[in-house]
Amino acid sequence: MINSVFSQLGLYHLFFFLLLLGGSNLSFASDLTATVDRNKIGIDETVNLRVRYSGDENGGQPDLEQLEQDFDILSRQQSNQYRVINGRAESFVEWTLTLAPKREGKLFIPSFHYKGQVSDAIPVTVSEAGNTPDGANRKAFLEIELDKDKAYVQEQILVKVRLYTTIGLHDIATEPLQVAGAHVEKVDEQRYERKLDGISHAVYELTYAVFPDSSGQLSIPALTYVAIAGRRDPFSLFNRNSQRLRLRSQAKTIEVLPKPDSYSGIDWLPAASLGIVQSWSQDPDTFTVGEPITRILTIRAEGLRAAQLPPLPKLDVEGLKTYPDQPQQEDQVGPNGVTGSRIETTAIVATQPGDYQLPAITVTWWDTKSKKQRATQLPAFRFNVSGTAATSPQNQEPGQLPSPASNTTSLEIQDYFWRNLAIAAIASHLLWVIYFYRTRWNSRNSHRPNSYQTPRNTAAQRESALRRAVDSGTPSYIQKALLDWIHVRWPQLRGSNLTESTQQLAFEELEELHGLLSAAIYQEQPRPLNQQKVKVLVERLLEKQLPFSESTEEESLPKLFT
Repeated sequence: MINSVFSQLGLYHLFFFLLLLGGSNLSFASDLTATVDRNKIGIDETVNLRVRYSGDENGGQPDLEQLEQDFDILSRQQSNQYRVINGRAESFVEWTLTLAPKREGKLFIPSFHYKGQVSDAIPVTVSEAGNTPDGANRKAFLEIELDKDKAYVQEQILVKVRLYTTIGLHDIATEPLQVAGAHVEKVDEQRYERKLDGISHAVYELTYAVFPDSSGQLSIPALTYVAIAGRRDPFSLFNRNSQRLRLRSQAKTIEVLPKPDSYSGIDWLPAASLGIVQSWSQDPDTFTVGEPITRILTIRAEGLRAAQLPPLPKLDVEGLKTYPDQPQQEDQVGPNGVTGSRIETTAIVATQPGDYQLPAITVTWWDTKSKKQRATQLPAFRFNVSGTAATSPQNQEPGQLPSPASNTTSLEIQDYFWRNLAIAAIASHLLWVIYFYRTRWNSRNSHRPNSYQTPRNTAAQRESALRRAVDSGTPSYIQKALLDWIHVRWPQLRGSNLTESTQQLAFEELEELHGLLSAAIYQEQPRPLNQQKVKVLVERLLEKQLPFSESTEEESLPKLFT
């Protein structure tokens, strides 16, 4: 009996001993460690950081505020694991972070504090882009190129940012260029291929126009692009075959010079080219007393924004009344940067017949190509005004009152322009009313079977729009208005652009007009547009008859449905 009791006590002690032994194996030792995959990287490269905590984990994460002072956290992942090895249980949580350095030099990944545990700090050496041991074999990198070493204040500086890659990149997040103390405008975007050391690279290029506000040293900051490298797997939630890259360019500095002391112009205009063009709403040879005619002046400068262009001198000629309109400004962007235009429109009314001369207009500017002062001049313009002048009160005898007839005539001459405007406004209103009801009538008839009607005023509207575009003197406006008019005048044409339409119509006027517009729009150094010649060609083209007969059209239509 006693032996059985002692044997039971021995079993209890043995079970208690095994329980203590098992409890010691199941207990989790707390520990916090931090490791990186490499300690030397370039400024345009990334480093992977792993922070592991072994022990009981019930939420939370280490404080990363100090880490973000020197590094950008591009991505972060968290994983929890529990495993038993050789009878020993182990539980830990691990945070994986992709870091990109913010500056060059010797940086430190700080110590992390979590649940009473502290990790060791890790030194990381960050060098310039391309100076790392594997820099020559980089598969993706950024490059910044400036079109000049020095520039004058307010002169255009072209900054090209190129992304080179030999691997597939997607989800590219670009950082827009921002320069302190300068106006920045994106002007071009291109994709092409280029060979470097015999290796083909895909290039994504952005071009910015930078206009410095003051002289001194201008800093072009480093840019950062973030992209995903590798194959995108739409069936994977984590895209483990892809890698997140952060690419960083080098900062640039350019010297900005003040306005030269030798420059004598009133307005500082640093440009690659500058021109002035004059055009009229009608033939200047048909000037008549009391009838308004519109003068259009366009000043265009390559390398300047429209806001930088000054107003042209006001017209002040005895015997002419002027009614200036609000000036228009336009910026055209392209691979060569910004080309600014300022368009000034003025209605002129002659009050007396005779010969008149509009004074020459001279604009002084600074040629950024030759580094010299230049002057562009619009020559003086002479014209003759026909008609009869009204009898003014100064022509009467002293003490004699003007006769009612002469007074009436004087008032009519003075108010001729405004009366024409009123008549034109009333006529325009009536035309819109007629057009509204006609459009409504056509829309009702379009729902009836076998009914087809074409608005007759469409061609007239396109013709008026074309004439207005010619008066503006802007080549791009003229080209668009011309193509719209051709599509309405000859809807049988299949050409979607002006080149195809020109080939199909084979009009000499259209071919010559197409050549003038192309030279003014697409050439690297656009030619000034000959306003008078363009107007003559357009007027001749408007008189051209339909080259396709109606019978030919009717016979060709059924073939489309066979």
